[in-house]
Amino acid sequence: MRKIVIAVFVVLVIAGGLAGIKALQVNKLMEAGKAYAPPPESVSSVIVREEKWQGTLTAIGSITAIQGVTLSPEIAGTVREIAFESGVVVSKGDLLIRLDTSSEEAQLRASEAQLELARLSLVREQKLREQNMVAQSELDLAEATMKQTQANADAIRTIIDKKTIRAPFSGQVGIRQVNLGQFLDVGKPIVWLQTVNPVYADFSLPQQDLAQLKTGMPARLHIDAYPDGKFEGTLAAINPGVDQSTRSVSLRASFDNPNQVLHPGMFAQVEVLLPEHKDVLVIPGASILRAPAGDTVYVIEPPSADSKDASGAKVRQQLVRLGLERGDYVSVESGLKAGDRIVSAGQFKLRTGMSVVEKNDVVRVEDN
Repeated sequence: MRKIVIAVFVVLVIAGGLAGIKALQVNKLMEAGKAYAPPPESVSSVIVREEKWQGTLTAIGSITAIQGVTLSPEIAGTVREIAFESGVVVSKGDLLIRLDTSSEEAQLRASEAQLELARLSLVREQKLREQNMVAQSELDLAEATMKQTQANADAIRTIIDKKTIRAPFSGQVGIRQVNLGQFLDVGKPIVWLQTVNPVYADFSLPQQDLAQLKTGMPARLHIDAYPDGKFEGTLAAINPGVDQSTRSVSLRASFDNPNQVLHPGMFAQVEVLLPEHKDVLVIPGASILRAPAGDTVYVIEPPSADSKDASGAKVRQQLVRLGLERGDYVSVESGLKAGDRIVSAGQFKLRTGMSVVEKNDVVRVEDN
């Protein structure tokens, strides 16, 4: 019995020693984990700077043609000649479509013959009247017959002219919608004709901005299809009335379009440039993290002089309110101050409190 007690005691002592050793190891691992600091993330940075930006009034609008019309016949007929190709530039008066006028031309020849007979009869009646050999009523009848015959001939010529469709103004035609030999009803579309140099941009602004606007002010156009294009123009017209439902005023700006890259119907951002300039804080658009809850940037905070943390600078996520955009830069209305250093690349894997190291001399592959 004594030997069993001694054996149990020895086993307990050994087990206690092993448990103590294991607890000591676990405690050291936990302390090491608490003391571990991940290596700082490499980021690019930029300093928030102050610039003078010209004041602008910005709105969304659409491009419209100076002149635009869908050509269609006023009189039904069969297409006998097509004198243009789709997409070409035409001048005012150029022949586009000629409908069949063979019947009208025959009627015109007959009417012209009757007109000549009426003219000769009128001359004869005038001579006889001078000799007092016919009554004045016979001369009046001859004059009326002459005018009626002339009107009939003019009416036939008008029909022939209306069946000869010409460009009402200079411009560019669209895609032809008729074919040779096709019968056209009245109003059937033939082709779209537009004058696209210059072009208009129609847009609206709130009534509060009306006091700052006047015709002739410079305007600027931005098109998504041409992100690098610069389109400068002028404010051409201001609607004298204000829309009662939206309390906005309609405006129209004119832009030169020599290369015809601006097409009617295009979606556009229009800026009216104001005379004054204002100070704004500017940051790159690439530094902004956009989210439904709000736009944020990461501010780099250097370690304080008395800090014992050797990990270096840390970042703090900061909510910002943005203003105007100019190219790759955005103005900041609140949330930052001039001189703040923010992360411009590498911010997508950061969180508040992480340590960072600035490497502005390299381009991060993962951010491209």
